[in-house]
Amino acid sequence: MSFRFFRPILAGARPLDRIVACIGATICIALTMFVSIGLPLTASDLPLIVAPMGASAVLIFAVPSSPLAQPWPVVGGNMISALLGIAVFRHVGDPMIAAGLAVGLAILAMSLCRCLHPPGGAAALTAVIGSDSVHAAGYAFAFAPVALNSIALVALAMVFHRVSTHSYPHQPAPLPVAPVPTGFHLDDIDRALADLPDSFDISREDLDVLLSRAEAHAQARRAQDPGFPII
Repeated sequence: MSFRFFRPILAGARPLDRIVACIGATICIALTMFVSIGLPLTASDLPLIVAPMGASAVLIFAVPSSPLAQPWPVVGGNMISALLGIAVFRHVGDPMIAAGLAVGLAILAMSLCRCLHPPGGAAALTAVIGSDSVHAAGYAFAFAPVALNSIALVALAMVFHRVSTHSYPHQPAPLPVAPVPTGFHLDDIDRALADLPDSFDISREDLDVLLSRAEAHAQARRAQDPGFPII
């Protein structure tokens, strides 16, 4: 059996980074639950931590440079989506329609608020199909435990990533002090992205840095091998 299907699908993913991601998620999810012990959640049968935090942790620790994993998307995306899910549950009687509408509206709201975060869809869905304690908590569910879990996880992630020398919140790597002349600019990247039918999980600034560095490496290779064909 070929093992090519088990190769990393993330560009630049290194085994050490994956190990660090596992350690970070393990520690910070556990500490998020520990922080939540002091909240009056158990008395109302609400969970100390909601399931979408597991998905948030995957993004925060496995792909901390992703625009979807930054602090505002994590906190805002989860909280806003939970609020919408609660509102839909209260005003839409059919659970199937409510479930679909909650997730759809969550995507719209997160997009408009610049806090698109995939686990937010799970937060909205949890507010619709959750337990009686979730429904009884009403809009407060979006703040405790959802928003408080999100804030705790982000704060812990900031500390962990600083210790592990990763950038979080992510800052694009600086361009070389004397960058090579490039044949494209951010406007060109914007136009190229507009030409394509799909969205990509990388910021335009990171694309600019990546392409500029790639061009610098290409020029260095051509300088070492003048006979190398220019594509």
